[in-house]
Amino acid sequence: MRSIQHETASSFASIFGGKHEWLFRAPGRVNLIGEHTDYNDGFVMPIAIDRAIWIAARPRADRRVVLYSLDFDEHASFHLDELTKGDEGWLEYVKGVAWALAEAGYETSGWEGVIGGDIPVGAGLSSSAALELVVARVFTSMAGSNWDATEMALIGRRVENQWIGVNSGIMDQLIVATGREGHAMFIDCRTLDLTPTPLPEGIAVVVMDTGTRRGLVDSAYNERRSQCETAAHHFGAKALRDVSLETLESRIHELDDVTARRARHVVSENKRTIDAAEAMRRGDVARLGLLMDESHRSLRDDFEVSSSALDLMVSIARKQPGCYGARMTGAGFGGCAVAVVNEDAAEGFVAEVHRRYADESGMEPRLYVSLATGGASVVERPTVADKGISRRG
Repeated sequence: MRSIQHETASSFASIFGGKHEWLFRAPGRVNLIGEHTDYNDGFVMPIAIDRAIWIAARPRADRRVVLYSLDFDEHASFHLDELTKGDEGWLEYVKGVAWALAEAGYETSGWEGVIGGDIPVGAGLSSSAALELVVARVFTSMAGSNWDATEMALIGRRVENQWIGVNSGIMDQLIVATGREGHAMFIDCRTLDLTPTPLPEGIAVVVMDTGTRRGLVDSAYNERRSQCETAAHHFGAKALRDVSLETLESRIHELDDVTARRARHVVSENKRTIDAAEAMRRGDVARLGLLMDESHRSLRDDFEVSSSALDLMVSIARKQPGCYGARMTGAGFGGCAVAVVNEDAAEGFVAEVHRRYADESGMEPRLYVSLATGGASVVERPTVADKGISRRG
């Protein structure tokens, strides 16, 4: 079976004629722990996974961006001097990146490209952040601009917040931009400090796609964010990151029930994430697993962003030999869960969880043993011969 990398690159010639000059990649991500803490200035610990969005591209002489999406079997284009928001699905992310880069003072120029990927859309594995960062890689490379991974992550978040209209935090874009092979990334979402944290030896990270989907824009995501801001304001804090467990526990009666539970999740999740990073540094996988289990219960009961499908997947996973811990991952309401499993038990774990979930839910899941990979990157650059090719316009 051909890889998506090869398919993306080889499709360029048939669609645009001639060979692509550049090839770019940006990974998806799965968050091990630290959910709904990023927009509360808190702590998260994701990994960049070995599923990605690829773009094979070539510069144009005009100011047009001309694209073909393998995933959607769609042609699309726009002019860089005529950017307007629309309702054009995946193309809005590309337009949004062009807009955000120009707003930040970056030069942009036209290009044509084929986009392909193997990140399941809507599964909570950050296909949108991967698209934003891979497109940012294209624009900056075409213009010869320096690549500052953290700054480009902020550009991606601006796209999400101001062009797409989702009030997301910085985690997705930051791990997609800065992922490191073999490591999780402990991220302080206020300072943007990054601490690469090695994955303990002998474990496998298994992503478990329930087959259910729920879009962020029409979900209760923005409502949860507002509830968190209300709780922080009550305590006179800039964000819930500044509220200690002790303060919360002593004053939680001052909040209404829903706001109290939202705050309790975020404050306790921040502590769990700090503890999980320390457990990983010690190689204490059992402790990491317990913290993941606690995280799922908190997301289910206090933050109320789980679902029956996610709860079933997590319950089945936890019962399997070699499973240290499991939890829903991503914004919730559908999508994926993640488990940390003994490496030797991973194959049997995948087979049994797949079988039991399909039997009990009637849905077909997808499970992936995922490696931690590097962030958004340039895979192929123009050769001297390529640079002699006349630019299309």
